[in-house]
Amino acid sequence: MANGIVYLVGSGPGDPGLVTLRAREIIGAADVIVYDRLIPEGALAWARPDAELIYVGKLPDRHTLKQEEINQLLVEKACEGKRVCRLKGGDPFVFGRGGEEALALVEAGLPFEVVPGVTAGIGGSAYAAIPVTHRAVATSVAFVTGHEDPTKDESGTNWAGLATGVDTIVFYMGVGNLPLIAERLIEHGRAPHTPAAVIERATTPSQRVVTGPLNGIASQVEQAGIQAPALIVVGNVVGLRESLQWFDNRPLFGRCVLVTRTREQASALSEALAGLGAVPIELPLIQVQGLEDYGQLDDALGRLAEFDWLVFTSANGVSAVRARLAALGMDVRDLKGPRIAAIGPGTAEPLEQSGIRVDLVPERYIAESLAEALIAQGVAGKRVLIARAEEAREVLPEVLAEAGAEVVVAPCYRTRPATGAQEQIAALLAEGNVDVITFASSSAVKAFVGCLGVEGLGEKLQGIIIACIGPVTAQTAAEFGLRVDVMPEEHTIAGLVEALAEHAGGV
Repeated sequence: MANGIVYLVGSGPGDPGLVTLRAREIIGAADVIVYDRLIPEGALAWARPDAELIYVGKLPDRHTLKQEEINQLLVEKACEGKRVCRLKGGDPFVFGRGGEEALALVEAGLPFEVVPGVTAGIGGSAYAAIPVTHRAVATSVAFVTGHEDPTKDESGTNWAGLATGVDTIVFYMGVGNLPLIAERLIEHGRAPHTPAAVIERATTPSQRVVTGPLNGIASQVEQAGIQAPALIVVGNVVGLRESLQWFDNRPLFGRCVLVTRTREQASALSEALAGLGAVPIELPLIQVQGLEDYGQLDDALGRLAEFDWLVFTSANGVSAVRARLAALGMDVRDLKGPRIAAIGPGTAEPLEQSGIRVDLVPERYIAESLAEALIAQGVAGKRVLIARAEEAREVLPEVLAEAGAEVVVAPCYRTRPATGAQEQIAALLAEGNVDVITFASSSAVKAFVGCLGVEGLGEKLQGIIIACIGPVTAQTAAEFGLRVDVMPEEHTIAGLVEALAEHAGGV
């Protein structure tokens, strides 16, 4: 059997967005992934379903495998002809022991490739708004292990040269030794008032930064309860943080937001929330299902030319109609004839992406406003086809019928509570891991209340912000006794995110 290959892959300091394209490519192609504790969250989701995943993470006080055993593991897997991804946090050759692993592969005569990653000293400092070099402030930087005991007889660190010969010093893995590190630097000539920073869980939504003078930073870190993994940055560049702060001052930074939309629709909201610093927790409470009988919809689609208006009240309806057209041997070209109305931009967008021109979107994205807009177009004596969920509010068809329209309602999908959500919600609330709950539909509210029950609901949600996309959803929440804290003027996902950001700014 031919030998395989080992890729020594750096996955960056924690933010999945800092993983390189090459690293993702290798993760997705590997037969075996040997991974550390500090790889970015979700990185293993890029692996093949059949990939062998082997955890070899290390803590300061205990190791899953010793380094020599990891080296041997890589050799053995490569000798089996496997493509091995040795996945590390940061960069393999910056305090990642990648050099030791590479030497072991060389000795075994095995091919390998090094894939650099963004090292924490660079990425973590940048996310803390501290440039490690800066014109007229710092022209040199040193990366130093802080894991070495500064009190041992023969230190491998040149403290005298380090203290006075380098502008910016970045210590890795040194939070436990911080008092001694500060003492040694001052003892060897570093000014006691030199600005210093300690960055916990750098580049992640859990990032915390403590700054202070070198002679006081250790006590400040202890008071703040900073824990490993953490970086220590010493130098005048730390003083730039106040002016340059960009990551951890975003309006929703560090807030855990429960996203209750269907799995297919959750990503847009999650991405927008993450862009403002939030930690989205996707927990779909409803799922969209097909119907057992499409008779009404099929009949209506077969005689579309008879209708003056085709009305969509949700993006789910658009998807369902497109799927049904395909099942009937039809496509969007068969939608010619009736004018098209959509309840809002989120519904209009998938229509327009399919090449269907939307003739009407109301000013307010609710059924009442859609009915008013259609009536203003003159629906008396007109035939209106409404494609919607099996169970929905009757406001739209009733108001249009009262205005003289001939209305046909064609159910095209149904929503049902998602399975398994009850236990997950209970666990999240019990752990205090939710700051905000978002609802984008009344059905999500009903499913949520169904999971927790009405009794004691207010007490269970004490201190949690409730955000609803629009007045109909908010009314449903209020009917169950939920206090709605946030509701945007524009009833869209973008509007909901903006309203949450404004609310966070005023809290």
